[in-house]
Amino acid sequence: MKLSRAKLRKLIEDAIVDAYNDSEQRVGFLTMIQENLQLPFKTHVLGIEVLVERVDMTASEQIVAVCRNGRTRQRIAILDLPLPSPLPHGVEWIEAYRHWDRSVN
Repeated sequence: MKLSRAKLRKLIEDAIVDAYNDSEQRVGFLTMIQENLQLPFKTHVLGIEVLVERVDMTASEQIVAVCRNGRTRQRIAILDLPLPSPLPHGVEWIEAYRHWDRSVN
């Protein structure tokens, strides 16, 4: 997904509007992703089809996708999650988060 710089800036501004530090900004992105990303959706991780069931945050403040294949569940960093085609509704929030993360790290 290719978003214009203006669209990315707007999404980032919306996510971090009342956040004062990186930690609060990550929570802002988590909230926007949880509220807007259409779940569940299927994608492939290491060649295996998985169902992305939800998005969560680890104790180390990493935003992760909770993926399931059969009875097995695994958390995959949202920054590393391969996106499917067609893209699920709300995926622009993941792209905005990826852009923001590159600018702060």
